[in-house]
Amino acid sequence: MSARQRGAALLAAMLTVTLVATFAAAALWQQWRTVEVETAERARVQSAWILTGALDWSRLILIEDGRAGGPDHLAEPWAVPLEEARLSTFLAAERNVAQVDSGTGEEAFLSGRILDLQARLNVTNLVQGGAVNDTAQAQFRRLFTLLGLPVSELDLLVQGLRQAQVGGAEAPGAPLWPQSLPQLVWLGLAPQTLALLAPHATLLPERRGVNLNTAGAEVLMAVLPGLDRAGAERLITARQAQHFRSLEDVRALLGSSVPLDTGELTVASAYFEVQGRLRLGQMVVQERSVVRRQGMEATTLVRERVGALGLP
Repeated sequence: MSARQRGAALLAAMLTVTLVATFAAAALWQQWRTVEVETAERARVQSAWILTGALDWSRLILIEDGRAGGPDHLAEPWAVPLEEARLSTFLAAERNVAQVDSGTGEEAFLSGRILDLQARLNVTNLVQGGAVNDTAQAQFRRLFTLLGLPVSELDLLVQGLRQAQVGGAEAPGAPLWPQSLPQLVWLGLAPQTLALLAPHATLLPERRGVNLNTAGAEVLMAVLPGLDRAGAERLITARQAQHFRSLEDVRALLGSSVPLDTGELTVASAYFEVQGRLRLGQMVVQERSVVRRQGMEATTLVRERVGALGLP
């Protein structure tokens, strides 16, 4: 065999090895990608099951609390947050079930809490039957002032809500009624205003009063005209020692100097927010649900995933 033939044979062999290595690398990458997609899908489905179970558990807690009746306050079981804990601890009583994992040996960690949505001012109260609720507007105006927010944006919000509720021929081109708090930016609230307002406001599907057993200091000062910061803190301290069983308990504590609008205030709640967080291996999933309790039923009105990310 000549030198030229030997060179050609060597070149052909090298090309063959290169092609085989390329095809093998491509096949290996495709297999890795398939495994990763399958693992991620399995973790997604598993996390949805676990968080659904956690939501059902929260609903059961609210139903059991409603069985006893009476006011809702922060010393009840529903108000105790669940700190991050291994999910296997909840399954220890089950035979042959040691842990819940993603199939890679990673354990699942669950945490969450239930919040009283009636501890906040209800945006829906601002407009009823196409007419502005002056009492609710005054409450929001005081809250905006306490938070240092522009009251002009509140006026835009009220106008937009009224147009959305009236609609039809009276307000052609009216905006749609918002379905969640972030959608209030459609009606004139700036994103930075909404960010500061969100911890103190909510958007419920119906008119509901503020629960004085669970409201924070800013909300208490907004719904009780003439109440200052010191008075709000005194109210919070008093309810920690003994929750308010009725509005008369609040009236007896505050006296006649602070008027109580019984149509806008309450000591019991029907709307709650359930927050769940699941850490499964390198993935963290967070969900938020709105639950309405009526009698011995707790109905999930909204369920949304507010975060799904991988840990570094």
